[in-house]
Amino acid sequence: MADSPSDSTALVPPRLEALSVTKRFGALVALDDVSLTLEPGSFHALLGENGAGKSTLVKCIMGYYRADAGRFLLDGEPHRVASPRDAHGLGIGMVYQHFTLVPNMSVAENLLLSRSQLPSVVKWRAEQQAMEAFLETMPFSVDLSAPVAALSAGEKQKLEILKQLYLDSRILIFDEPTSVLTPGEADEILGLLRRMTQANELSVLMITHKLREVSAYAERVTVLRQGRVSGTGLAAELSPTDLTQMMVGTTTLPKQTEREQHGDRPVRLKLSELSAEDDKGHRALAGVSLEVCGGEIVGIAGVSGNGQREMTEVLAGQREPSGGAVAVHGAPYRATRSEMRRHKVYCLPEEPLRNACVARMTISENLAFRSFDVSPFSVAGLLINRGAVRAAAVGLIDQFRIRTPSPDARVETLSGGNVQRMVLARELSHEVEVLIAVNPCFGLDIAAIGEIRSRITEVRNRGAAVLLVSEDLDELFELSDRILVMFGGMINFETNIGDADRATIGRYMAGHSEVAVHD
Repeated sequence: MADSPSDSTALVPPRLEALSVTKRFGALVALDDVSLTLEPGSFHALLGENGAGKSTLVKCIMGYYRADAGRFLLDGEPHRVASPRDAHGLGIGMVYQHFTLVPNMSVAENLLLSRSQLPSVVKWRAEQQAMEAFLETMPFSVDLSAPVAALSAGEKQKLEILKQLYLDSRILIFDEPTSVLTPGEADEILGLLRRMTQANELSVLMITHKLREVSAYAERVTVLRQGRVSGTGLAAELSPTDLTQMMVGTTTLPKQTEREQHGDRPVRLKLSELSAEDDKGHRALAGVSLEVCGGEIVGIAGVSGNGQREMTEVLAGQREPSGGAVAVHGAPYRATRSEMRRHKVYCLPEEPLRNACVARMTISENLAFRSFDVSPFSVAGLLINRGAVRAAAVGLIDQFRIRTPSPDARVETLSGGNVQRMVLARELSHEVEVLIAVNPCFGLDIAAIGEIRSRITEVRNRGAAVLLVSEDLDELFELSDRILVMFGGMINFETNIGDADRATIGRYMAGHSEVAVHD
């Protein structure tokens, strides 16, 4: 790893080849004889269903995992990559889904911390001059003196890229790089990366599930399915139908459920001037008021970190509000277990493995969290009928197509998509009148996305009120009846879906406009 920026910005990135890579985790073959070539100066997209092996492959490239078989070559020379330090030393860097920045430090301090070794005494004048000289060679810049906490999501993503370039990385691997960006920020970042690859300054390998981004920015595509390469080619020559077939083995995906038209329905969920603090005691939710009627999906758009998490945690009973009120069916609601059961409120939380499951417990046990203390799963309210719990789990595993060898397998053995299916099965197998869904399709493959969105729409069509919080505008436009935008812990824009405009919503997501409501 480089200890300071150098003049290597003019160097052409090397050709990276992963040849016949195999990786096993016990009996599971995560990668089976996978080969991929990243040409110098190319923008290469890596696609596949959740659990297809994408993350495993890039973790082998980065040295987080050691492949059981196969080789890695740079410009034809074999290299052993035993750790991320080895990968960085070879000029390979990775930008992750979530930012790896220190919020309370400046941009310059974060750049300095990215180096493998730090001097015992930092000579800030010299470091500042070196960083300024480095930024002059970059096609974009971030204020070195700015605290990271004050940066927009797009600026933070730029800083993550700058960190890697500061370390002389010439091959960058991205894992869902636009998941926390506004549409404008996403196009700006991907456009910058594309221009850098076209100038032979950089090679990019991007994991994504957004086919629009593949068509607009990628040069080549490799698709994995069940741990093997199912297809590869030029992005310009592959249609969305071609890519879908490579990913799921068929061009026939589950038909999307259409939103049924409803007349006037009662308000099922109402927030009145709701406020809450974040984990540090700072105001995160600043007087949010909204209503969701039965048979309606209200979508909440916004860049992550604008109060959405705190709002949904209050509704799920995971955070105490500091002010305001919540009502369900007109009655005060404090998100206790008994109230959630009585009012038929169910949740699909963000990061379900962390927020909605016990990873070391079995799938059967996790599926029973909502009902283990009622008949037929409980005997006299004291003993658990494990036979009934397991039998119910078998039915849900089949109905929701959860891929697992057994209902007795631990949840931590499931892929992310199957964890999401399991939580979906648990929450939607009951009569639902209010559903809180947070980024329900984040990081999932195209087939799983279609299935989950259809099930959410079905719940809405049966008369439930759905509050959908998502950072994916495509998802919000597909599912929502109304879209509200959150910025700075407040609702700053509202529109019916028929009047919704992506560019306008993007501006409000970035906080560039005043409060407005469109009828």
